[in-house]
Amino acid sequence: MTPADTGASTSVDAAPAVSAPDATDVPDATDAPDVTDAPDATSASDAARVPETPDSRMTPGGPGYRRMSFALFLAGVTTFALLYSTQALLPLISGDLGVTASDASWTVAAATGGLAVFVLPMSALSERFGRRTVMTASLAVAVTVGLLVPFAPSLPALVALRAVQGAALAGLPASATAYLAEEVRPRALVTAIGLFVAGNSVGGMSGRVITGWVAQEWGWRVAVGAIGLVAVACAVAFRLLLPAPRHFTPGSLRPRVLVRTVRDHLSDPLLRRLYAIGALFMTVFGGVYTVIGYRLTQAPFSLPQGLVGSIFLVYLVGTVSASTAGRLVGRLGRRGALYLGAGTTAAGLLLSLAPSLPLVLLGLVLITAGFFAGHAVASSAVGKTARHGRAQASALYQSAYYVGSSAGSTVGALAFHSGGWAGTVGVGVLAVLGVVVITVSGSLAARRQSGRAPVKVLGLSR
Repeated sequence: MTPADTGASTSVDAAPAVSAPDATDVPDATDAPDVTDAPDATSASDAARVPETPDSRMTPGGPGYRRMSFALFLAGVTTFALLYSTQALLPLISGDLGVTASDASWTVAAATGGLAVFVLPMSALSERFGRRTVMTASLAVAVTVGLLVPFAPSLPALVALRAVQGAALAGLPASATAYLAEEVRPRALVTAIGLFVAGNSVGGMSGRVITGWVAQEWGWRVAVGAIGLVAVACAVAFRLLLPAPRHFTPGSLRPRVLVRTVRDHLSDPLLRRLYAIGALFMTVFGGVYTVIGYRLTQAPFSLPQGLVGSIFLVYLVGTVSASTAGRLVGRLGRRGALYLGAGTTAAGLLLSLAPSLPLVLLGLVLITAGFFAGHAVASSAVGKTARHGRAQASALYQSAYYVGSSAGSTVGALAFHSGGWAGTVGVGVLAVLGVVVITVSGSLAARRQSGRAPVKVLGLSR
């Protein structure tokens, strides 16, 4: 199959087609060299006769890398700021529209659900029309809808607008990851994706903090409108800064090709496990941050809306943990980094049960750090593993990820309604256990395969 048939970049997918290794089945990245460092199979004399093709992809410190990083950072900021713009405002929305916590949570679940449903079709468009084009169009539609959201007259209208906004934002995550996989050298990929994820955390934090204080003075509608204006500025800066792609090869929009590519990805055990890990991590995160506002505005804390919004400053911890994910993998290996993320998240969940505000805040810090580290590790592994149709591989991860967010928001709110904060924590602990089980099963599979000769692919072995 040619690169054009699969939507793959010829500069990235030149390696022979081999089945991708499992992210949890492989030796740590430090145990295996990058594919660019592997010795050539040809003899030394052959190598002398055939000149090496220089790798023109971006690398830290190189031309365009800083502009690209900042542009995608802004895209990450915009995505999370818009996607979760109502999350910190749910108690106010409940009071204004006269609905329950579980009903109001649909303003979050509809947006993440719309993204989950449309991320795969949008990734197919990016394979045909280009990553930058699709990301620009997605941001344009999303910010336009964001300016309409404050005028929603009822909960059904608000939920419908949020679903459209989420569907528009679907063009960002998968296209951004595919853009990085094609335009950045493999050794810098985890760090580059970590910066994009860090933008997610900054967007999530700033959106909630701004809406919290603005809503305390002028109501939730003005607060959501303010986020819409911030998103417009970020979208314009993104388009002006992002370098034009140099390694993109247009693919096909034929449904048969898309179905075949999706089938290939879903049949890969590595990608299936990464998709499940992303969904489970996001189930925890979505549930906790959908419900935390209700807990902190109620006794024994009874915090005002502005202070509740400021609680989301802990997202800064996620910015740090996501941007350092590459170093974590280098020191602990991929499995070790996932164990650390899961353990940190579980510890935070248990701490948050305390009736002490400082301990609750410490719990949120640990949950946020563990989630963003685990998400950055898993999402970067998808970009490295997919040998063709990278946008579809990333789209499937994002779809699973945001299905987890929708499930966490809805189930977490229902658990809070029936069992209080302990019920929400119980849902989160079960999801973390799922991450651990998947990672352990990968380790066991690695032992069973230990007798096989390793096949080196992008620094991984199977």
